[in-house]
Amino acid sequence: MFRVARRRFLAWLASVASVSLLPTRSRAAENDLAPLIAGITDGVPVRSGRVRLETAPLADNGHSVPIRVSVDSPMTAAEHVVSISILSDRNPRPLIATYHLGPRAGRASVSTRVRLNGTQRVHAIAKLSDGSCWSGGADVVVTESACLDET
Repeated sequence: MFRVARRRFLAWLASVASVSLLPTRSRAAENDLAPLIAGITDGVPVRSGRVRLETAPLADNGHSVPIRVSVDSPMTAAEHVVSISILSDRNPRPLIATYHLGPRAGRASVSTRVRLNGTQRVHAIAKLSDGSCWSGGADVVVTESACLDET
């Protein structure tokens, strides 16, 4: 009986520790993305908001994780989304995709499936026609990694 209680406690402790370490790891990895983000935005400061990245919080398999990105924009000739970029904290190649849009797109929304290398934060950056840049993100817990480091 003691062994069962001890195992449950250790399993609980391991799960709490892994969840509590996730934000710290994501913040450290975001610093690694800074040069890439500066290149995407041409040095324009990125503001938080207007971008909504939707995904399941738990992905059983990192080989095909569904993601939907939408940006709050009227999509008119005067004000529209120029591009949406999706970035990953832990993939060997952090820039997953860049979508170019225009005022005729109708709505600023893209859906795709991506490969993820383990538990991480996925970011989306939208560049608007007025020159502003906006971001959003979501944490994804991946139980089976898809990407392996290539040498």
